[in-house]
Amino acid sequence: MNRPPFHPSIALIVGVISVSTAAVLVKLADATPASIIANYRLLFAFAIMAPFVLIKYRSEFKLISRHDWVLSIFAGIFLAFHFILWFESLNYTSVASSVVLVTLQPIFGFIGTYIFFRERFAAGAIISMIIAITGSIIIGWGDFQIGGMALFGDILALLGAIMITAYFLFGQNARKRLSLMTYTFIVYGISTFTLFIYNLVLGYSFSGYPAQDWWIFLALAIIPTFLGHTLFNWALRWLSTSVISMSILFEPIGASILAYYILGEKITWTQWLGGMIVIFGLVLFIISTSKKLKMTFSKKE
Repeated sequence: MNRPPFHPSIALIVGVISVSTAAVLVKLADATPASIIANYRLLFAFAIMAPFVLIKYRSEFKLISRHDWVLSIFAGIFLAFHFILWFESLNYTSVASSVVLVTLQPIFGFIGTYIFFRERFAAGAIISMIIAITGSIIIGWGDFQIGGMALFGDILALLGAIMITAYFLFGQNARKRLSLMTYTFIVYGISTFTLFIYNLVLGYSFSGYPAQDWWIFLALAIIPTFLGHTLFNWALRWLSTSVISMSILFEPIGASILAYYILGEKITWTQWLGGMIVIFGLVLFIISTSKKLKMTFSKKE
């Protein structure tokens, strides 16, 4: 394996800071509907990728099976609704609550693998899930004290976490047979089209938004998408999945700090307490499931 051009930990730091900007950027574009923001984020990301993918990976499209196309289409649809629900949640609840609850995705992912693939739960995974869910209940209870709309935003964020779980479950098999660039390009294209239809049905305008919001659309496509998730995927070549997963848990902390300084959002004691419990539960969950994976691999060897 070739040596990386720079230390992978630098990629993780830049990646965490980059993904932490997403929720704040969405809140700054408050004059634009959530689904329009999502539409242009993915459209710009798709357009930026298009020249590179169509030149270097064009031949790969001919080899994609019908089954993989179906899986990728469903993955793209679920990704679109993840962004709709998560971005919409930010209109009702705080950045801290929304991002922490969306970060529960690994829990929903493990539940999904149990339902669809009959993967068994380890005792540590069950305990950690209970801890994380307890934290989310504390956040929800605290936000309900603030107002019913804040709780509604929390529910939307949780639904967004379920949608991104479905995206991963549908895409994981297709991803094994397709290159990262080709798969991502297809999924972004499907998501963009899904969001276009969704906005068309709701009658939202695709133009007439403030100049600042257009810059935010572009920033969302570049910073959290390419400087965030792309760097995480690059770092996977040198670092374990559990290390990447652990680093992503810093997103709620980074997003909350940015929201405090940029948006002036204060964090309530229930958000602090619930958020720390959720992150603690997720850390335990990742540790317990990563140990299980190591045991499985060692047995196969």
